[in-house]
Amino acid sequence: MTPTDLTDAPTRLPDGPGDAGCPDGAACPDGPDVIDGPADSSAENSADTACAVVALPERAGAAAPQNVREDARAGAGSASGRAPTAGGRLSGAGPQRRLQARAIQDEALARATWSRLAEPADHAACALVGNLGAGPALAWLLDEALDCEGSPLPAPRPPIAPRGDAAAASAAWSRAAARWAPRLTGLDIRRELDALERLGGSLILPTDPWWPIGLDDLEHPPHCLWVRGDPALLPSQCHEGHEGCEDTEGDEDREGEPPGRSSVGALRTRADLVAAGPGTGRALALVGARASTDYGERMAARIASDLTTWGVVVVSGGAFGIDAAAHRGALRSGPTLSVSAGGVDRLYPTGNADLLHAIIDTGALVAEVPPGCRPGRHRFLTRNRLIAALSEATVVVEAAWRSGALSTARHARDLGRGLGAVPGPVTSMESVGCHRLLRDGAVCITDAEDALELVAPLGSVDPEATRAAAPGNAGTGLLDGLTGEASMVVDALPARGAATVGALARVAGLSEQDVVSTLGLLELSGRVERDGSRWRRRAAR
Repeated sequence: MTPTDLTDAPTRLPDGPGDAGCPDGAACPDGPDVIDGPADSSAENSADTACAVVALPERAGAAAPQNVREDARAGAGSASGRAPTAGGRLSGAGPQRRLQARAIQDEALARATWSRLAEPADHAACALVGNLGAGPALAWLLDEALDCEGSPLPAPRPPIAPRGDAAAASAAWSRAAARWAPRLTGLDIRRELDALERLGGSLILPTDPWWPIGLDDLEHPPHCLWVRGDPALLPSQCHEGHEGCEDTEGDEDREGEPPGRSSVGALRTRADLVAAGPGTGRALALVGARASTDYGERMAARIASDLTTWGVVVVSGGAFGIDAAAHRGALRSGPTLSVSAGGVDRLYPTGNADLLHAIIDTGALVAEVPPGCRPGRHRFLTRNRLIAALSEATVVVEAAWRSGALSTARHARDLGRGLGAVPGPVTSMESVGCHRLLRDGAVCITDAEDALELVAPLGSVDPEATRAAAPGNAGTGLLDGLTGEASMVVDALPARGAATVGALARVAGLSEQDVVSTLGLLELSGRVERDGSRWRRRAAR
């Protein structure tokens, strides 16, 4: 591979046995221990191994797409012009520590490494990377928090100035380093990047145009996003017309465009992938119980389908029940976005593998942990904060009293996002959580228009007016649609026969002049008719 190859898109390979797209229970190339436990440190990558190229979205002002290139033989630099990243293996012991200087110089490599070392929403890791940067954070961990054998030091220098007791802060950082140290053994982030490349995926960094700006509202944002599918579907600054989303290379056509890049060189945005409508470019999370009812699944699918027709991107978690129904409904009309609790190579649950493949083909599958990572129970709860942050509003369809979907609702409320819930039968235990949300102030959602109102521009949608105009809601009552004096006059008319103006005035308690003018309006609307000098109700036709 020559340096010029770095501008080409990676070849999209189909998932198959033995590749990184294997389902749960199959023999994945890295094995489950690559992420969740110490790996075999004897499995060294040869210097003769071909270099890896992971296509990333182009940065504003860059001359070529952001790539991570690792070439131990030539020591060539990355395509972005940064220092070489030869040797992506990090270890706490022996000569492997000497590789840290190169490993920490590449932002993409460093952030990918942190997504491997620390669990999602790890407070210490987020604070460390947020204050120092991913590369310097790795340098502190390897140089000052671990000894030459890779064991945590009891009292490392706090990387961030402590607000209280320095000794307590140092001990806390020692405990944090102890959490991360076991995963340093045999760590080679190139394996995860290679797996992402084989899947045709993208690594999205906070400085990329496609980075979802809503994630910046999180107290513990992800270090990076591992995306399988089209990253243009992410709710990034691009869909707001950010000036950094323009390609600076010109409009010439290029072969092998990375995913999400148009033929004229400009970055595609979410608005280019969805239908035009009142919700174009908006995102709404539709979540709920795994143990759902037919009623809940029908409601989720109908709302998701209608929202997608109007240009809204439906975001959910890919689980059984309401999540799956929402994704299937959305796929009838356009793309949808799924957030995984494990790596993007682990299509979990396996029973939804076909659905998740369809999501990848037309939309995107997103994770904050690398390929090979198991979807543990705790990761589902931390995943929920991403679903809420990626969306401008969250709607819950069926949730028990202790449903995990309620954690997504709490995150949405904490982030200041819109929150709605679909009511169910008061006797249904599957809707207790939704009724609790409604009692606490969530918007009652009965159809897609109610949900659209949560994300559409203020005043652009009026569900009540639409319902009032519907033929089935016109009403057939005597006084339906009448207010004030008109209802008083109609009510004064006898059920059978006719009455004079004077008689109507006495019964209604109005002046004869007011009765005459009101009768004229009622006659025009077809409610009454004249019978000589008298007035009667007009018979229904």
